[in-house]
Amino acid sequence: MAPDALWPLGAAALAAFGVSAAATRALCSPGLALLHIMDHPNERSLHQTPVPRTGGLGVLAGLAAGGLVALLLGYLPEAATWLAAALALVGAISFLDDRAEVPRRWRLLAHLGAAGLLMAGGLLWTDLDLPWGRWTLPAGLAVVLTGLYVVWMVNLYNFMDGMDGFAGGMAVFGFGALAVLGWQGGDPAFAGAAAVIAAAAAGFLTSNFPPARIFLGDTGSSSLGLLAAGLSLLGAGRGLFPLWAAWLAFSPFIVDATWTLLRRLRHGERLWEAHRSHHYQRLVLAGWGHRKTLVRSYVLMAACAATAVAGAPMAPGDQGWLLALWAGVYVLIHLRVGLAERAAAGGAR
Repeated sequence: MAPDALWPLGAAALAAFGVSAAATRALCSPGLALLHIMDHPNERSLHQTPVPRTGGLGVLAGLAAGGLVALLLGYLPEAATWLAAALALVGAISFLDDRAEVPRRWRLLAHLGAAGLLMAGGLLWTDLDLPWGRWTLPAGLAVVLTGLYVVWMVNLYNFMDGMDGFAGGMAVFGFGALAVLGWQGGDPAFAGAAAVIAAAAAGFLTSNFPPARIFLGDTGSSSLGLLAAGLSLLGAGRGLFPLWAAWLAFSPFIVDATWTLLRRLRHGERLWEAHRSHHYQRLVLAGWGHRKTLVRSYVLMAACAATAVAGAPMAPGDQGWLLALWAGVYVLIHLRVGLAERAAAGGAR
């Protein structure tokens, strides 16, 4: 790709970072009464004192600034209008939920509506593209799977937003990987969109790294989950990378949330009730603390992002071995979490 495409993308990302950092810092202040919504500790929380939970508005402000710069410079993907409409719907219902809890059915309807908007914009899961083969999905199944995928990504990102610096860091590494994949695939508009999201998340992290002065809230976490689903579908649809590469880039969240969901289902637990059974929560409670758990998580996120970028152009056989290797790594992580819990329980006796 021509090097002269770098400066517009850099300008858009810089605008996203600067506006997000400034807006997030302003939202930490109690002076903005309407936007100063506190997150009070509950049985799911890892924090001990109330913290503002409107940092997602700072991220959205950064996205708006970066998107405007990209638009003015002519580097906005064609599906941006549909992405923006879906983002507005999810962001609005999530902000209402941050202010006063919205019934689950209305949130689900909004998430399904956002999935419908993405599909109307051509963002559809049409192929099952794996190292072992590629299969075209029937139209009806493609619609169902796309809806389920979007709704799950929106909610799993929300589930995983429970530790200082965690969800923001996943956005930096995950969307950073998508930006590189888009650049390698010769699509500067897609690369710019992913870079703007990563930069906006990085701006938020300036006030969210532990000890956090502000949280994303549902507004931020649900919005980032929607964008992860939307951009992964967009990139795969444009042939920039196979969909599994995006899954690998975001696998620290996808694997933990999915594994925990299945575990709770097996134990007959109510999925909508608050809990602290995610792997990262269990490590914090086992005595690792926020910073140690976060630093180890960042190493995992960086490794997943790097291998997603490196693995996308590999031969199918090598891609298969790569995914098998990561499956083994996640099994080892699960075992390591259990070992940390047993060591903490033994030390307490």
